[in-house]
Amino acid sequence: MLKILHIIPSLSKGGAERLVITICSELQKRVDIDVRLVVLSNTNDYNQEMSTLTYDIVSAVFVPSFTKKSKRNVSQLQAYIHTYAPDVIHTHLWQSEIVCSQITYSKAIWVTHMHDNMPQLKRIRIPRTKLELTNAYERWIVTTAYKKRNQRFIAISHDTYTYCKRNVPKKLRNTVSLLHNAINTQLFTHSKKIPVDNTTLQLVSVGSLVHKKNHTFLIPVVIHLISRGYTVQLNILGEGFLRKELEQEISKQNLTNSIYLQGNTSVYEYYKQADIYVHPATYEPFGLVLIEAMAAGLPVVCLDGKGNRDLIEQGKNGYMLFEQNPVLFAEKIIEICQDKEMYTSMSTYAINYAKQYDIAPYVDRLLQLYTNKINNE
Repeated sequence: MLKILHIIPSLSKGGAERLVITICSELQKRVDIDVRLVVLSNTNDYNQEMSTLTYDIVSAVFVPSFTKKSKRNVSQLQAYIHTYAPDVIHTHLWQSEIVCSQITYSKAIWVTHMHDNMPQLKRIRIPRTKLELTNAYERWIVTTAYKKRNQRFIAISHDTYTYCKRNVPKKLRNTVSLLHNAINTQLFTHSKKIPVDNTTLQLVSVGSLVHKKNHTFLIPVVIHLISRGYTVQLNILGEGFLRKELEQEISKQNLTNSIYLQGNTSVYEYYKQADIYVHPATYEPFGLVLIEAMAAGLPVVCLDGKGNRDLIEQGKNGYMLFEQNPVLFAEKIIEICQDKEMYTSMSTYAINYAKQYDIAPYVDRLLQLYTNKINNE
């Protein structure tokens, strides 16, 4: 029996959280696998997706400080790990890294999942700001723990793989593996209806309302589409501190009947209704939502976010633009939708392309990675 423990700070809305839930749900189907999910807080925005998955809330905190007394309480997590005695401890997101740096347990392989280019891990020779100094201090704490363990890393894209190899301790660089994210493709599969109205465009975009997701870029995109004679409905799914700013700009441009901020909500029905998935993020560690959209048969038009370069095959499952040009972005949408043969071809290709990112083969590869490391292969 292989005992696997996944640790994540919370189950708030996000790509890392969705992936962890999907991984653990698939692992619990496997024979001779005992998987547990530990969450460090009681936030859970995925009740619907977790109908068959249980998890344990184990309170743990570590806030290091080099100017005053650090805040540290990891006794419950330490006891939980020793009682469960896992073979694999798989951690997600920086808060888990910093908390687990205070855990002593040498009987497992430790796997750090690089869901993005964690700034706290970046090597900084001479910190010049308070934030850089804090990050450097936290990096020293975490990497000191890494060096004492049977430590491994998983990077979710080629961009993150390069970043990780560059910034982990030199002796650990050969422990980094590339493993693209995955989804349960069956959740997104449906009978795709090809657009028949060439004057109406149904668009969808998913992502937190934060600067790097760059949703304001879509406002001039919609303006150009309308100027070209299209009726546009763009649904933006996600929540964040830029909501009010976006609402104000949408109202200012008289687009309240064209752009809708739907908040944190289920994505499935919106994918079914949409013609095109649009993704304006300027930084994207991988782009799990792009795979979801493709699995639902949606061609993708996106900006270069580095990590999502791994996903776009130009002219086959969508288009990636390497400049922030809203007119060109809008014209790519028009190019796809006004040619039914092109749309059908891209939709079919997107569905088949997404199948390689299904969770079942992903977990096969993940288990192979675990067992290879346990057997020191």
